[in-house]
Amino acid sequence: MAPRTPIILIVGILIGAIAGYGVLSTMNTPLINDYMDSITQNEIEISSLTSDLDDQVEEYELLQDEYAELDTETESMSSDLSTLTAQYETLESSYEELLQKYEIVVASLPLSAAPISAETIDLEYTWYFKGRKFTLPLSIPESMYEYYSEKKRAETDDYSIYVTHPYDDEYINTIIQKMNFIALDRGYSELEKINLIISFVQSMPYTSDNVTTPYDEYPRYPLETLVDNGGDCEDSSILTASLLKSMNYDLILINPPGHMAVGVNVEAYGRYWTVNEEQYFYLETTAEGWEIGDIPEDYSDASAFLYELAPIPICTTDWTASWKGTSQLEVTVTVTNEGTALASDIMVYASFDAGDDYVWNEEESTSFRLTIGNSYTVTLTLDVPKDENTRLIVGVVDSEGYSVDESYSEWFDTRAR
Repeated sequence: MAPRTPIILIVGILIGAIAGYGVLSTMNTPLINDYMDSITQNEIEISSLTSDLDDQVEEYELLQDEYAELDTETESMSSDLSTLTAQYETLESSYEELLQKYEIVVASLPLSAAPISAETIDLEYTWYFKGRKFTLPLSIPESMYEYYSEKKRAETDDYSIYVTHPYDDEYINTIIQKMNFIALDRGYSELEKINLIISFVQSMPYTSDNVTTPYDEYPRYPLETLVDNGGDCEDSSILTASLLKSMNYDLILINPPGHMAVGVNVEAYGRYWTVNEEQYFYLETTAEGWEIGDIPEDYSDASAFLYELAPIPICTTDWTASWKGTSQLEVTVTVTNEGTALASDIMVYASFDAGDDYVWNEEESTSFRLTIGNSYTVTLTLDVPKDENTRLIVGVVDSEGYSVDESYSEWFDTRAR
């Protein structure tokens, strides 16, 4: 028989294990219960967070839909804005053009409404073209001539303002009507009609400004040249350009050294200058016999300044300055538009010269518009730099920030104040 000892031992171990488990189970029951409670609580929190997450996802999806709608509206509004911006720019451009035309018409009214009894200067011109003698009678209101002869000459080399000034258009058109009648009656071609007008101007005597006026240089308006029956090269060029402009020709003024002539954009032969890829053939206006494209030898190879015949504003300043206490200077500036176009968005500035293109204490006015022939006055107050030798700088800038007029005081010492 096999011994009984191992069986008894195994039974004892099992009984001990069962007893031990019971003891351990009894000891760990509270801990297990705590874990179970924690698990249950975590499950509740997870369930609550899951519910919150679901709500957040739903709200996010709603916001995504709203964003998509707003994005669509934004694109639509952006397209509308682009359309409105383009319309605004078109309207603004049209407004500027209409305003300028309005200013020209309004400015012209007092002169064109001359009384019937107004005194006139009766003139008669005689000249020859293509072997024929022509006579042109013309009556110019004396008030018109006096207006131009008393008008201040603008300090500019761009004599296009004398051509584009609007007040004399009616009387220039009168001459052109008579020239057109002559050309029609004689069957002249386009180039012959231009040469007819050139010959009319060339027939007037050449006179120097320092002989006929108190000035070394005195550009005349067209009616002045007609009444004075002559002038120098810029006067005859201004008159020629005015006549051809009235016929709607595309023109420029050509300024070789010490001379002035006209360029006309037509199909012709001879000497020409090119502007914006267009050919402008030379017109000599001071001596008889020159036709389109003919040029005196002295100017045939010369360089030249070229001026397009477009109305432009020319702003000049007249100013005074006075001390305001001991630390400030008050500057009163009157700006006058002596050009032939509206000056838009211009500003007056004043400062003290610090040397080397630097300034002290610059002040600017607000921007303003200035119509043809009118003036505007602004006052600026400047803080004076202490203990400096300086001078006052006063000027006008255009809408793009470029200086169009600038003047200076004498140098002075602020230590004396």
